[in-house]
Amino acid sequence: MSHLNTLGSLYKSVSIELTDAKVDRPQLEARILIAHAARIEHTRVIGYPEDKLNSITIGNLRKIVERRKRGEPIAHIIGMKEFWSLNFNVTKETLIPRPDSETLIESVLSMITNYLDPLSILDLGTGSGCLLLALLSELPNAKGIGIDISSSACQIAEKNSNDLGLSKRAKFHQGNWMDGIRDKFDFIISNPPYIADSHIKFLEKEIRLFEPHKALSGGPDGLSAYRLIAKESINHLKSDGILAVEIGINQKKNISDIFAKNGLKINKIQRDYSNIERCILATV
Repeated sequence: MSHLNTLGSLYKSVSIELTDAKVDRPQLEARILIAHAARIEHTRVIGYPEDKLNSITIGNLRKIVERRKRGEPIAHIIGMKEFWSLNFNVTKETLIPRPDSETLIESVLSMITNYLDPLSILDLGTGSGCLLLALLSELPNAKGIGIDISSSACQIAEKNSNDLGLSKRAKFHQGNWMDGIRDKFDFIISNPPYIADSHIKFLEKEIRLFEPHKALSGGPDGLSAYRLIAKESINHLKSDGILAVEIGINQKKNISDIFAKNGLKINKIQRDYSNIERCILATV
């Protein structure tokens, strides 16, 4: 890459490298990586192919391309991921927000008749804070608390709340699920870890090697977190409150049974964009 210095030649070269490394969407990712290294809009990579980059920028590009070829998620490399049309800071301490999780946001919003109501939200395993903050961006009078066992994740969530102008309505605390929580909430939401421990080794490399293990591991059967959440939620939901959780493929029946055993009634099951049952909503 050292003999290349224009945006057009670099785009062609990086696209070929990423293709050879079997990276999905190599052309798109080439544009994103070049734009990140050069600190320009990624549309400029195509629009101004004759523009030249200096040797320092090209050296930085070389390093991040190698990181991507080794499987490191592009969100970690650029430190950002879009979710619900909002930009979220992400690090190796947080699960990368995924489009499938927007199903939970849509499901919760579908249960609200008046977006101006002063609702309260508890987000368990908040990570980057994307679920809570996405909801608060739509509900101007709502407030919420995000809980995560990782103090580093809480710091990232706090930064995201500041960057999005939501810090006055969102608080983040390190904790183990609902330990120490005394209040009751209109909504309890969570995208808990739901991968069975024995299945983690079969995940894609960029998930298995780079995303936080605690955000993936759901115990021997993938359902450990749901048992804890179901047991405690009944004590922390208001009388008309709703529990909304993301679930994995083919987990609907087992999680529904766990909820029923803990006195929760299934209100709604929402499918994601791929028509997979992705979210369960339950009431007391």
